[in-house]
Amino acid sequence: MKSAKTVYIALGSNKGNKLEYLQSAVNAVFERIGAVCKISKIYTTPAIGFVGDDFYNACIKVETELKAKKVLKELQVIESKLGRTTKTTSGYESREIDLDILFYDDEIINEKSLVVPHPEMHKRKFVLQPLLDIAKDIEHPVFKKNAAVLLEECDDEPIIESIKIWLKNPKKTFTFGDYNYIAIEGNIGAGKTSLANKIAHDFNAKLILERFADNPFLPKFYKEPERYAFTLEMSFLADRYQQISDDLSQLDLFKDFMVSDYDVYKSLIFSKITLPEDEFRLYRKLFYQVYKDIAKPDLYVYLYQNTERLQANIKKRGRNYEKDIKDDYLEKINAGYLEFLKSQPEMNVKIIDISDKDFVKNRDDYLWLLDEINETSASSK
Repeated sequence: MKSAKTVYIALGSNKGNKLEYLQSAVNAVFERIGAVCKISKIYTTPAIGFVGDDFYNACIKVETELKAKKVLKELQVIESKLGRTTKTTSGYESREIDLDILFYDDEIINEKSLVVPHPEMHKRKFVLQPLLDIAKDIEHPVFKKNAAVLLEECDDEPIIESIKIWLKNPKKTFTFGDYNYIAIEGNIGAGKTSLANKIAHDFNAKLILERFADNPFLPKFYKEPERYAFTLEMSFLADRYQQISDDLSQLDLFKDFMVSDYDVYKSLIFSKITLPEDEFRLYRKLFYQVYKDIAKPDLYVYLYQNTERLQANIKKRGRNYEKDIKDDYLEKINAGYLEFLKSQPEMNVKIIDISDKDFVKNRDDYLWLLDEINETSASSK
C-alpha cells in the first residue's frame, strides 16, 4: 500500500446554495481524492474586490495516495462538475465553489501549474482561521511559522465570523465503528491485509495483522508439505492463539474498533487441506481446546478472488516461498473457506467477489467494497 500524504484544502462559495456546494465538494473530495480526516467550522466573509454575496469558507484535512498534481486535477474536475466555469473577467468574481491546495505534506512545489504552499494563504484570514481549527501546530515549510502565528500576523481587514452550520464528514456514513471486531479473510493473495490496513487507517481502527512472515516453517512447508504440514499448523495454532488473545484483550481507548486480516478459524480450514485425516482429527481436538474461549468477530468479511487473479497477486508480491503454489491448492483453500462459512449460520458473514476489482489502486473500487461491507453492517442491525 502506498504511503498516504496529508493535504489541506481550502473551500469557498458565494453563489447559490453555498452550504450545498461546500458539502458536495467535501463529498467529492472523499470519493475522488481520499479520506477526509478533519473539517473546520464554516466562516462567513464579505466578497472582496467585487460586488457579490458573502462567502462561506472552510478547510479540510485529507489523506491521499495521489500526487500533488493529480490532487489539483481532481479538484479542478470537482469544481467543473459543481458548475464553476472559466472566468469571464480579469478580476475576482462570484463562484459556486473554489478549491485550493494549501499544504501537501511539508512539500514545497513551485511550478507553473501548481505552487504549494498556497502563495496567498498567509494574507487571508478566511483561509487561516478555518485552517487553525484543524491544524493548530502545522508549520508553514517556507515561513517556518504555524497557523496561529500566521493568523496573528495577518493584516487582512475583513471580519470573519463562524456560523452554526456544520459540514458532515462523508466517511461517517460507514458504520464500521458499530462493531467491536471485524475480521477480513480470504485466500492467499486475496488482498485481506491491504484491506485491513486501509480500513484501520481511514476509520480509526486498531489493526491486528497475522505474523505469518515470522513463521520459520512456512518456507519449509512449501518445499516439503508432507514433512512440515503438522509442524506448521501447530506453530500457527500457538502463535495465532497468543496474538489474538493478547490483541483482543488489550483495549485501545483511542481506537473505535478492531480490524484483523485473519480469523483464528482459518487454522481449521488450512489444516483440513494440509494434514492426513488422522492428524487432522487430533489437530481439531487441540484447536477446540485452545480456542474455546476466543471471541468470534462481530463481522466476518470474506474476499473472494478467482484463481487467475490470486496467482497474479501472488506473483506480484514476489515472495519466493509462494512462487510454486499450484492452482488446485488455492482452489482447495477457497472450497474449504466456503464450506466452513456454510457451517457457521450464527456468524455475521459477507462474501464479496472482488475478482474484477482492484481496491488498492482504484479508489472507486475501494469505495464500492466499503459500500458492500457497510450494506451488511446496516442490514444486520
